[in-house]
Amino acid sequence: MSAPSRTQMLSLYAAMIRTSRSFSSYNFRNYFLRRTRTQFHEHLNEKDPAQIRTLYDTGLRELEVLKRCAIVNRLYEGPRLVVERKPIVGGGGAGVEASVGGGGQPV
Repeated sequence: MSAPSRTQMLSLYAAMIRTSRSFSSYNFRNYFLRRTRTQFHEHLNEKDPAQIRTLYDTGLRELEVLKRCAIVNRLYEGPRLVVERKPIVGGGGAGVEASVGGGGQPV
């Protein structure tokens, strides 16, 4: 069996990144993004076709597991963490800040 092409490897990488981003949990999402990038970066300069084929096959199996884990993670989604919440930023007018007793700009 021949080694997978560069296009196939990039497609696998993109699929793993896309699947990692689909986790609803902040910690799992960031962990799998970091893990995917690290694993692909470690083997970036691999030249042995047999080793590349092994890495590709392993990656395909891991992608299937990652997809199932992401689905389960979305099914049992918990509340958002504080780091995931979007901060309220003022636009300079009397907006949300003024309505909750904040200074805001006079209107």
